[in-house]
Amino acid sequence: MEKVYNPKDIEDGIYREWEKSGFFNPDKVKGQKSRIKDYRKRQAFSMVMPPPNVTGTLHIGHAVVLTLEDIMVRYHRMMGDDTLWLPGTDHAAIATQTKVEKLLKEKEGKSRHDLGRVEFLKRVEEFTAESKATIHKQIRKMGSSCDWSREAYTLDKVRSRAVREVFKKMYDDGLIYRGLRIVNWCPRCASTLADDEVEYKEQEANLYTFKYSKNFPVSISTTRPETKLGDTAVAVNPADKRYKNLLGKEFDVDFVGQPLHLKIIADRGIDMNFGTGAVGVTPAHSFIDYEMAQKNKLKIIQVINEEGRIVNAPQYQGLIATESRQKIVAKLASQGLLEKEEIIKNNLSVCYRCGASIEPLPSKQWFISVSAKFKVQSSKIKGIKKGQAVSLKDLAITAVKNGQIKIFPERFNKVYFEWMKNLRDWCISRQIWFGHRLPVWYKQKSEARNSKSTPMFSPYSPTSRGIGGDRGGQNPKSKLDEEIYIGIESPKGSDWVQDPDTLDTWFSSGLWTFSTLLDKDFEKYKNFGKWLQKSPDLKRFHPTSVMETGYDILFFWVARMILMTTYVLGEIPFKTVYLHGLVRDEKGRKMSKSLGNVIDPLTVAEKYGTDAVRLSLVLGAAAGNDLTLSEEKIAGFRNFTNKLWNIGRYVLSQTEEQKNRETKEQKVSKFFGSSVSRLCERWILSRLNSVIAEVTEDLENFRFSQAGEKLRSFTWDEFADWYIEISKVEKNFQQLSTINQQLLKLWHPFMPFVTEKLWEAAGGAKFLMIADWPIASKKLINKKAGKDFALIQEIIRIIRNLRAEFKIDPALFVKVAINAGAKKPLLGKEVAIIKHLARLESVKIVKSGEKPERSISAVYGGCEIYLILEGLVDFEKEKERIQKELDAAKNYLAGLENKLKNKDFISRAPKEIVGGEKLKLKETQEKIRKLKDYFAGLKNF
Repeated sequence: MEKVYNPKDIEDGIYREWEKSGFFNPDKVKGQKSRIKDYRKRQAFSMVMPPPNVTGTLHIGHAVVLTLEDIMVRYHRMMGDDTLWLPGTDHAAIATQTKVEKLLKEKEGKSRHDLGRVEFLKRVEEFTAESKATIHKQIRKMGSSCDWSREAYTLDKVRSRAVREVFKKMYDDGLIYRGLRIVNWCPRCASTLADDEVEYKEQEANLYTFKYSKNFPVSISTTRPETKLGDTAVAVNPADKRYKNLLGKEFDVDFVGQPLHLKIIADRGIDMNFGTGAVGVTPAHSFIDYEMAQKNKLKIIQVINEEGRIVNAPQYQGLIATESRQKIVAKLASQGLLEKEEIIKNNLSVCYRCGASIEPLPSKQWFISVSAKFKVQSSKIKGIKKGQAVSLKDLAITAVKNGQIKIFPERFNKVYFEWMKNLRDWCISRQIWFGHRLPVWYKQKSEARNSKSTPMFSPYSPTSRGIGGDRGGQNPKSKLDEEIYIGIESPKGSDWVQDPDTLDTWFSSGLWTFSTLLDKDFEKYKNFGKWLQKSPDLKRFHPTSVMETGYDILFFWVARMILMTTYVLGEIPFKTVYLHGLVRDEKGRKMSKSLGNVIDPLTVAEKYGTDAVRLSLVLGAAAGNDLTLSEEKIAGFRNFTNKLWNIGRYVLSQTEEQKNRETKEQKVSKFFGSSVSRLCERWILSRLNSVIAEVTEDLENFRFSQAGEKLRSFTWDEFADWYIEISKVEKNFQQLSTINQQLLKLWHPFMPFVTEKLWEAAGGAKFLMIADWPIASKKLINKKAGKDFALIQEIIRIIRNLRAEFKIDPALFVKVAINAGAKKPLLGKEVAIIKHLARLESVKIVKSGEKPERSISAVYGGCEIYLILEGLVDFEKEKERIQKELDAAKNYLAGLENKLKNKDFISRAPKEIVGGEKLKLKETQEKIRKLKDYFAGLKNF
């Protein structure tokens, strides 16, 4: 073996061998396991990889996902479970189209409209193919042992077929409908967004207080005066006495040149303390106002279109919303209607993809009703019966509330239920070209068929979706609603035109757990139901075992998978949801390019090794909590990787000569049998089996960080620092080798590369990744051996501390006497270990005795330990040295005390500086105390 572990020379080759073996595929692992478990019955363990977007490279968040999931998969594979980890990628429609459009503009100066839909989509396919290849390489670099033979893509043939089947099923059940509703519209992306795709950015904004006109009795406050061009009411709280006499009254006003008809209405949701307590109601541009309009039968007037420009207001027609705001405010001021202007903080709604301000506006779109009732065709969900009338929300809430889906950490249950409770109908249509085209066709009318003009559904004006519009465009869909076809394939005949919109990406990824397990040969099944019932992998691996992802995607994706799967299959998509936190820098900040604190997982993997990166992403990170990461932390785990390598090298070098004497099975049998007599062996076996039991339990219960910390402590603090050192005296190399093999197995899920290489070097059979997971033996967990060995350890530590206290050269051998009392027989048997590890020339162990001359002592566990200093220390020189160190410390303390008494320093210096000086004061006081105690002890010599 090489003296130094070099990941660059090893990792890629090991991964190629793993992949070549075929053992990532559960079908190939069958029959490879060397034992049939009595630990538990063989069961399926399955996960589908959260599909990374095909828009670029993996980031540190992906690395966390890949690491945690690979730990689970490798553990369950070694446990003998029927283990599948299915990889895939997401077409990420909006992000991918935006990326390709940007590249097209930069390289060719063209837009997608210049190319046309067909040619543009070819460019997108080329981009995604190249991007997927890059992502695959990066996933492999992280050591991910996923089954590449089952790889899926949200836009491939199987997933596309599943999407169309589910769309039709939901439409037939009355859950998908087309309607005119308020949607979140991104003017830059020119598409709708789902509610949870809207982000909120805190900002300072102007709050304007004004009257619509001089004859209007109420003043209102708003940050967006331009939307008031479409107001149809003013809402007040029914408990607000100021406006009680105005309720129900109607007024015609001239608002900065725009005629409005306003009704005073009551709504309990109005905050009486905000502004004037009266709010202008704009039904076309606010979800809340739209609901008030429905209750009060108010007119809906759209005044902002999909380009973010004013419509239906002649004096401001075509202006960007912010431009019209300036004009409106200026006119209000000139008319004496502007009463107040103040700065407040509020949340601006922005697009999660491009950051542009969101415009709520009315649009004819496709929606999924989450509250409509339908009859369940089949159900494996506790509390839901076949034939029962339920809604999608009912299914999703019940599946978590009844405990069939467990969310870790549990605090996210409350968040999940709150989100479900407030869930509105899901807008699923998007006005982009890339993605799953809606399986919807419209019958053209006779005048359209006879027209020589371009087809109705070549890119039409986006304003045609709304109410009115500055271009006066007709809504082509409204003319075609009389005849509509929803199907898996296009309808027969030449008079049908397919809807140009695509589906929200989350629709296809919401089917991910089961669509990835469907039989690829879908054409052999008579219908969708048979395809679902007969697909072998679906029966074998669904529901999946775990869905591991970041807590920030709980609503984007996890909740949608629960909605869609419980509806389509009548069963849960996964049994457990494990949510990890965000990765932050050492200062607790989010990683961003602007801060320059982004850590590229592939760059640091190249520098420090993948195993080190994986450990840094797991240890110190509890479920749902954010993780701090720095290069220093990764470098520290590289040092641990090297430590494990050096342990393996040492063990291999010491056991080489015994290789041909006995088979490994004989060695293991002998070592793990009942004939073990040495205390150190009984102790290390007890500790090993305790660690096996604890780590196994931790992994079963998703306590990955705790498992890793326990392994690290055992490996470094007990195995390396104690047992390996003892082996140099007691020559127990056979036991050493066996323990090392078990340790490699325990570490393999966390550190697959270095452990596989060490396993190979030690002559391990086949691959470590399909070796049997260690099973703890309760018989070998020996509390007495642990207690006895702890006494030996503490005596050795005490001797080392006494040596350090008098600064005795570590290379020197010293003399020790121990009055051991009842522990004399125990210490007598272990005298060789004590001498070796404490570097003793001699040790005298008696039951009781006098204190030796010129010695220092300590007492522990009924034993008096004496370190004899004769010939080792010049006491007069030592007194002089300590006195000088004491005087210097006192002078330093006086300076600190004077600084902290200075009021100018305390008031002007930053808090962290003052705090640092106070800490130095405490540390110096403690140092002086110890020096005084030490000096007092020297007076006895």
